[in-house]
Amino acid sequence: MNGLILTLDSSGFPFGWMTWQEAVTHEVSGKVSRQMGGFEFTFRGGRSRATGKQSQVTVTSIMALRGSSPLAWRHTTVALTNQALFHRDRYICAYCGKHGERTVHLTRDHIVPTSRGGADSWCNVVSACSRCNTHKANRRPEEAGMQLLYVPYAPTLHEGLLLSNRRILADQMELLQAMLPKYSRLKRLQ
Repeated sequence: MNGLILTLDSSGFPFGWMTWQEAVTHEVSGKVSRQMGGFEFTFRGGRSRATGKQSQVTVTSIMALRGSSPLAWRHTTVALTNQALFHRDRYICAYCGKHGERTVHLTRDHIVPTSRGGADSWCNVVSACSRCNTHKANRRPEEAGMQLLYVPYAPTLHEGLLLSNRRILADQMELLQAMLPKYSRLKRLQ
């Protein structure tokens, strides 16, 4: 199994991902309050000397841990990476609107350049094709005669969970997308 397990707190609030090894450890140590999700994974261990039976543990694609957000401190903010930024912006240049997944190379553009006091933060960066980023250079968009096609925003925790995992199973995607805010660019196109 290569995917990650979506982790919920006992109230059903998604807050992180864990590996199957972590999921098995939580299940065996009694830290799982309930398992849900449409996918099950069974792992087999050694044989008991007394009974000769092989041990096995089954975990599902979505698991709720006891307590409220036992690992939430690890996920208080969404890490700003180029991959997450391009995904948030749907691989579209913020200035010319070209789709840049394969044909156009995307870069991280600081709306207010860092050399001019701009922060390297979600609300000050957008995806830009190399051509637009080079044209804008060390200027603000209005100084370069350019206009933003969309407004940057800081992703919510649930958007961050979608941005941080490339191998999301269908049931995990359905749960997370149901919790996205209305303005999210990560919502499925209907």
